[in-house]
Amino acid sequence: MTRTESRAEIGALGEQLAVEHLMGVGLRVLARNWRCRYGELDVIAADDAARAVVFVEVKTRTTDRFGGVEQAVTPAKVRRLRRLAGLWLAQQGGSWEAVRIDVVRIRIGRRRTPEITHIQAVG
Repeated sequence: MTRTESRAEIGALGEQLAVEHLMGVGLRVLARNWRCRYGELDVIAADDAARAVVFVEVKTRTTDRFGGVEQAVTPAKVRRLRRLAGLWLAQQGGSWEAVRIDVVRIRIGRRRTPEITHIQAVG
């Protein structure tokens, strides 16, 4: 990883790594970068085993300068994600037994392979 990648490119790489991770743990990706006037949901996935829809916030970092996931996903951020999740669900026809918000943190640049941390049910 060189310093020539833009924030958007780093974010896109992190999101792709997150999607690959989510599929690897058995989730089915329903949508990426869903947007509405109130914001964006990075990844929306189905956990078919739990009959749950999972809204995933992806945080990609190249340094630890801005803190970990705990600092990145504040209670206000979780409230915003819940609101966006509600808007997405209102547009869907299906029903889910559970709704979950997860965070996937991608740390790139420190080691040869990216470090992936998946925290389930943050809100």
